[in-house]
Amino acid sequence: MFLTCEGTFGIVPAAVDYPEEPRPGEFHAGYQEIEGINLGYLQINGTQMFALAQVLSDLFRDIPRTTISKKMETLKIKSRRCDLQELRTLKAIHSVPTRAVKCSLISKADLEALCTSCRSLSPRW
Repeated sequence: MFLTCEGTFGIVPAAVDYPEEPRPGEFHAGYQEIEGINLGYLQINGTQMFALAQVLSDLFRDIPRTTISKKMETLKIKSRRCDLQELRTLKAIHSVPTRAVKCSLISKADLEALCTSCRSLSPRW
C-alpha cells in the first residue's frame, strides 16, 4: 500500500473504493510476513505476487540459488516478468534494489509450495 498526494500539501485525500475487477495494469502493493520475513508484494488481478529477488535474498539466503532453481523446476513454478510500473512500485516499497532494471514475480501459492519444499534445506527452519 502506498499513498499518493493530491491537491494542497497537507490535505489527505478521502478513502477510495476500488472496483471489484481492477482494470488491466492496475494493482496495489503491500507487505506480508512469510516465515518471519516481511516481504513486499503486488496484488495483481486478485493474486499476491512476490519479487523473486527479495524472496531469494531475504527468505532463502542460506540456500544456493541453483538449488532453488531446481526446486522451482521440479514444482513447475513459473515466474513472470514485471512491467515498468510494477518494477517502480517494487522499488518504492524496497522489495528490489533501486538499481534493478528487471524483476521476476512468483505467486503466493507458488511461494508457499517452494517454502514447504525447501523447509529441510535451511537451518533457519
